[in-house]
Amino acid sequence: MPSVLKLQAQDVDSKEKRAKYTVSIIGCGQNGILYADAFAEAGYKVICNDDNPSLLKRLTKAKNCCVVPEIESRLKKHINSGNLTISSTRKSTVSQSDIIILAINVKMDPKNKSDISELKAAYKQVGVALKQGSLLIYGGISSFGATETILKETLENTSGLKVGMDFLLAYNPLQFSKTYPIKSLNNTELIIAAADSQSLNVATDVLKTLTSKVKQANQIKIAELAVLFKIAQHDACTALANELAVFCENIGMDYFRVQKLISEGDDSSFCPTIDEEENRKGTYLLIESAENFNVKLRLPALSRQINEEIVKCAINLTQEALRSCDKSLRRSSVSVIGTTNQDTATTRYINAAIAKGAKVTLYDPLLAKNETLDGSPVLKRSLNEAVEGADCLVILTSQEQLEQLSLKKIKTIMKSPAVFVDLIGIENPKKVQTEGFIYRGIGRGIVDKT
Repeated sequence: MPSVLKLQAQDVDSKEKRAKYTVSIIGCGQNGILYADAFAEAGYKVICNDDNPSLLKRLTKAKNCCVVPEIESRLKKHINSGNLTISSTRKSTVSQSDIIILAINVKMDPKNKSDISELKAAYKQVGVALKQGSLLIYGGISSFGATETILKETLENTSGLKVGMDFLLAYNPLQFSKTYPIKSLNNTELIIAAADSQSLNVATDVLKTLTSKVKQANQIKIAELAVLFKIAQHDACTALANELAVFCENIGMDYFRVQKLISEGDDSSFCPTIDEEENRKGTYLLIESAENFNVKLRLPALSRQINEEIVKCAINLTQEALRSCDKSLRRSSVSVIGTTNQDTATTRYINAAIAKGAKVTLYDPLLAKNETLDGSPVLKRSLNEAVEGADCLVILTSQEQLEQLSLKKIKTIMKSPAVFVDLIGIENPKKVQTEGFIYRGIGRGIVDKT
């Protein structure tokens, strides 16, 4: 296998040359899927690995593994051609790879502090199998300084190799949004930083085979801050949008009509939403990083507080919608279309609804039909099964699988009068009402009165 230590742009300037290099993707969440798609499209041999057997099973079929159908279609093509393979064994995956993409994000504990135990375990697994002459790129969101301390030190200690001499280390903070997903890395700007100049140059040449929009940062810490600042900025915009949307609800006005007059083009960053999982983790990592230096970031903390409280507003909105048709949340069946991922807006909304006495079912478009979910709420295997007999349908995902949502069909299998609560603003209110639903949405205070 070719060493990438001295790799130059001309070594990967064609698909034929790139086919000599094997890229492993460690972590097959949405970021990992994006990388897998991009490297396979560029002509590299790609191996995907993840700890979640269920996720690997879906990826093997290239079905229900990504919120972007176009990516799934391309993955299926590469799997069928043998250009992309799936492996459940991390050691063998890493050991046969020239380029390793670590696409695993840090988890947050119940107190919104980073829990690096699983992440560090993954680093050790990679380090044990890391071969000399490899390039490793971390593609997750990192707290300030973590790449050059926790990641670098763990890799060097477990592998016995040294960064810059035996292997290369770079950081590419890839941020994936489920609300407004990236459909390809081809036209996406990528930030790249590295532990040394050689790592930076090689990683830049590799990423330029995926997109021409590559921006270098001369320090990894600058890149870490750049993505955290960007997330905090978006989180603050979401908080303001949520505040103004709730204000519009209280005065009986439609926030989206107001926003349409002041926005320039498709200003999706200023839309109210309950689905802010990506912002949540990044903002808390920034707050924690600042606290390590005895600095208190007031605005990011306030933004988090506002966005966390929007779940209460969503519950109140659901209660009000049900009351308008003489129903009570306590005795109602609520069907949620969202995600089974833990510690998300979906799980927080569901827990709050159950606490109010609602009977809740959940449908996740990204889960295979034969998968089950332990505990409550009950995961349904299909959309029809989830909404059958429900009093209220709650939308908590913007995944493109729901673009062809058949409101007419859904209405026929729900209890009448049927309530439709849109918590991320993906459906046109008049369209929903025309189908006979009682509609409510964040910031849509006047839709049923006009």
